[in-house]
Amino acid sequence: MRLLTADRVPAATAALTLVSLTLVFGAAGGFVPSSTVPTAPEVVLGAIPTVNVAVSALAIATIAHGWRQIRRGRVDRHRRAMVVSVALFAIFLVLYLYRLVAIGGATGFDGPAAIHRYVYLPLLTGHVGLAVVCIPLLYYALLLAGAHGAGNLAETHHARVGRIAAPLWITSFALGILVYLLLHVVY
Repeated sequence: MRLLTADRVPAATAALTLVSLTLVFGAAGGFVPSSTVPTAPEVVLGAIPTVNVAVSALAIATIAHGWRQIRRGRVDRHRRAMVVSVALFAIFLVLYLYRLVAIGGATGFDGPAAIHRYVYLPLLTGHVGLAVVCIPLLYYALLLAGAHGAGNLAETHHARVGRIAAPLWITSFALGILVYLLLHVVY
């Protein structure tokens, strides 16, 4: 017996998307009190962005690998790569949200105003915008796979949504790495 039936995929996608985006924007906006998470040493909080860049780079590789595998008809390898990609995304998100809540919101940009306005903000906007678009696409594709199984997936929009979600997801991760470089390496 499946935990999720096919007819409930759209509603489950909407609910998960709403909860996820509420958590992310609440944490980024400093609306979640830091007292809700255990305190960590400054060295741990300072290491999280670097760890998340490594996780992001691995996720880019596994998403691309999964995409390549399904194009070659290797469904089991695709499934494994995408499960790893989702797990990496979950690790990224847990660490990202923990740090946001622990430090009380998003990190400010310390570089020159012109770089902030014409480079950093467009990169950040693209990264966040793609992440917001990707969340429901990823939930939908993942929930379709869970509700239908490999044998019946061809009858769904899983492949069509995946062809849209994968490059957007890769681009969002890549823009996130560029944002990291501007925040923590260049400035």
